[in-house]
Amino acid sequence: MDFQKDFPILKSTVNGNPLIYFDNAATSQKPKCVIDALSKYYESINSNVHRGVHELSQKATSEYEETRNIVGDFIGSETPEQIIFTKGTTDGINIVASAWAENQLQKGDEILITTMEHHSNIVPWQMLCEKLGAKLVVCPINDAGEILMDELKKLISDRTKLIAVTHVSNTLGTINPVKEITNLAKENNCKILIDAAQSIPHFKVDVNHLDCDFLVFSGHKIFAPTGVGILYVKKDRFEEMKPYQGGGDMIKEVSFEKTTYNTYPHKFEAGTPNIAGVIGLKTALKYVNNIGIEKISEIEDELLIYAQESISKINKLNIFGNAENKASVISFTVDGIHPFDIGTLLDQLGIAIRTGHHCTQPLMKFFNIPGTARASFAFYNKKSEIDFFIDSLKRTIKMLG
Repeated sequence: MDFQKDFPILKSTVNGNPLIYFDNAATSQKPKCVIDALSKYYESINSNVHRGVHELSQKATSEYEETRNIVGDFIGSETPEQIIFTKGTTDGINIVASAWAENQLQKGDEILITTMEHHSNIVPWQMLCEKLGAKLVVCPINDAGEILMDELKKLISDRTKLIAVTHVSNTLGTINPVKEITNLAKENNCKILIDAAQSIPHFKVDVNHLDCDFLVFSGHKIFAPTGVGILYVKKDRFEEMKPYQGGGDMIKEVSFEKTTYNTYPHKFEAGTPNIAGVIGLKTALKYVNNIGIEKISEIEDELLIYAQESISKINKLNIFGNAENKASVISFTVDGIHPFDIGTLLDQLGIAIRTGHHCTQPLMKFFNIPGTARASFAFYNKKSEIDFFIDSLKRTIKMLG
């Protein structure tokens, strides 16, 4: 089936060539139904939520809150009230750092992360550790880009209060054993946050099965608009969280003497939210459900295998990320050629890839490289596009070499 017909931008041209979009790990393209949902909101029900008795406000609130139900079902949460709307993965992690970790951790406590984390799952914890006098502990990986689980076990101590780990590496494509890590966290009486930004578009993510305390992801990775994301919170953790921001909608009653707070999740959703984005997220998840996340996984696995077999035959090309379990990302360098130059020349042929450190500078330091070129696939990509990419890459290397 040709899914590209659902995505208007994929019919466009770049530098006179048909667009081949291989930058899906940075952001996905949006189907027409999502674009239409945004237009429909602004054209027919534009109004603020939760605050009006008039019909437009009631309709907007109904559409908005229905998303909470759809997201809850999509990730397997017990109740929709465990779903907090955020600006994205980064925002979700910062909320956990400020609303939960800041009042649960003390001086000398430890937060455990891994070498492959995105900056969004490093910097907030560094800032918190500096503030509290806590310690950030980093678990090493092997050359294939896999967490050294024996080392992880050794690094967990009675001072470890939180493990924060990516489900899928945005740079390497590594699928981490987060269920096993969650079990380790529970055995050692510490909490776990899973960064699902790169896993949520590719395969089924079930918080009930994972039994995690927190899970975050961004809508724009899963065909929804930018500026909207999800923070899932286990019920027990809500009672340990303080409000992240003050303002409208997170309050129950305000006086100059004292303010009482709303119940969760609204307690953590201060101010007018990204209503259109939330409605767009609902539409995107419905679109994914109509195709089937299992079908998406099957298509993308086939694309990844096909691409890796072809690209690995190119002389002097090095793939970074050769984990046994991997999602649809290929990060590579070519001896003697800067990744930026590869990306620039491929762009002239209409091929969009990502170049740089991918917000994983410590990971680049581990591999002793400045950055990589990264091709990342979605279910709407085609083998014929991969063929053109491989041929173009060979031509580019020949030209630059």
